[in-house]
Amino acid sequence: MSIAVIYGGNRPDGNVETLTKLVTQGLMVEEIYLKDYSIEPIIDKRHAEEGFSDVNDDYNAVIDRILPHDILIFSTPIYWYSMTGIMKNFIDRWSQSLRDPNYPDFKALMSSKKAYVIAVGGDEPSIKGLPMIQQFQHIFDFVGTTFAGYILGEGNKPGDIVQDLKAISAAEHLRKELQ
Repeated sequence: MSIAVIYGGNRPDGNVETLTKLVTQGLMVEEIYLKDYSIEPIIDKRHAEEGFSDVNDDYNAVIDRILPHDILIFSTPIYWYSMTGIMKNFIDRWSQSLRDPNYPDFKALMSSKKAYVIAVGGDEPSIKGLPMIQQFQHIFDFVGTTFAGYILGEGNKPGDIVQDLKAISAAEHLRKELQ
């Protein structure tokens, strides 16, 4: 069982990264920080006769890193009650991968995976983060990925997450589940 963590935050050692590292402590994981890559927004050509054009960015390099893994952990701060923009850009580009001849088995490969979401926000995330969790559920349903669980933590300023004992406990539980 191999695990990839896709980090959508842009604050080094931010609350969501801290919480995610509690989950992955002692586990072999491949960490992918989306902020370290150039991922262009999608230009929707699903219905254009010519189809999608190649994009000169790092998106395919990230896809190539996640596809070999059995478990994907999506780690994102909650920005304006949703995932970060870079995480959304990355997932939006899946529309292109679904039609890319270089990834003919993209949906089948994604459907063989389990996914978790770890998110931290400062404005009642256990309630206001639920629409984002539902969004991830719809995304995973569409590509056939099993949505295995999520953790919503509360924190605003750096380091706040250590005060959320419920999230810390959930992280420890998930780490044991993944061992």
